[in-house]
Parts: sequence; structure tokens; C-alpha cells
Amino acid sequence: MKRLFIAMLMAMPMAATAQDNTWEQVEVTSQANPDQKYLAGAVTEVDGKVVFQTTIKAPGKTADQIYDLLHKEMARMVKEPGQLEQSRLTIENKEEHIIVGNYQEWLVFKNKPLNLDRTRLLYHLVAECADGEATIKMMRIVYIYDEERDPITYYAEDWITDRYGLNKKQNKLARVSGKFRKKTIDRKDYLFNKFNRILTQQ
Repeated sequence: MKRLFIAMLMAMPMAATAQDNTWEQVEVTSQANPDQKYLAGAVTEVDGKVVFQTTIKAPGKTADQIYDLLHKEMARMVKEPGQLEQSRLTIENKEEHIIVGNYQEWLVFKNKPLNLDRTRLLYHLVAECADGEATIKMMRIVYIYDEERDPITYYAEDWITDRYGLNKKQNKLARVSGKFRKKTIDRKDYLFNKFNRILTQQ
């Protein structure tokens, strides 16, 4: 079933591709270990599945207002540069204040002349809105790597968890899967921080 699912995804036409993570910012750190924020506990699991989750407080805003703000942003994300044309909102339920987006985008590890290293990143964003707050989840994370030559599919549970994404001592990122772990955490942090700004500054 998984093979059929991936085959169907790869058969779909791809949109114009972005070759850089335009959302990324270079982070300057004075820590002795620059990988510190990506080490043990940085990737969270719920019932054996990788789930990143945050609850954003928005005092004074109703569930309807929060829904409208998040819906606008999640719909806009579908058309951002770097999103593939399969990206879409799959649930838009204002009555129950739930939004679910299914996103596919390029996650770029390295972009140099004759050396473009990237993966297709698939994930769901779930927004559950209530009076005064919203809970955001990033889940169902899948990677399709080396797509142009010999595609390999990785599921987050078998690739970026503490067991697979770190070395045995858990004081460094793993040699191969570590770059997936690092960039996924960076992307999650960017999205959660953006949603926090939208709900607290508007």
C-alpha cells in the first residue's frame, strides 16, 4: 500500500521548483555544540508517531477570529514558492474550528553549482481553534529523497527520531539522517513562530 501511495505521488506533475529554503534564516549561535537544539527530545512522538505540537495563546480573540487568521495563512501557504502543486487544504471546518493542510515542498540541504541536494517533504498541518488559543500540529511527515535518480522514501518515525537521527551517544546528529532531522526542526520552528506572530500581533 505504501509503495502504491508513493508511486501515485511521483506520477503527479511537479510545479516550478524553488532551489532554496527562502524561509530560512542563518542562526548565529555561541553554543559549544551548534547541534544542541537538535539533540535528544527535539523530535517528539505521540503513540509512536512523530508529532510536533504547540499551543498558542491569543487572549481576547474568539475561536472564529483565530480560525479566520489561520485559515488565511494556511491557504496562502499552498501557493508559496517551493510548494508543489499537490499542496492543498483538505479540511476547512469553521463550525468545528478545524483546518487541515496537506503540504508538499522542497527541503533544500545544499545548493551549489552541480550539487543540488534536496528532498521532497510531505506533512500535514492541523490547526484546532478555540476561544483564546489554537493548537497547531505538524505530523504525518514523509520524505522522498534522490527523486531525480533513485527515489528513496523515508518515514519520520524511522528516520529523524532520537534513535535514528542522532549518533549512539546522542551528542551529535547522525551522519545521513541528521540533516533531515535538522532541516525539519528548522522548518517546524519557522512555521510555529509565524503562526504565533499572526495570532499575537494581529
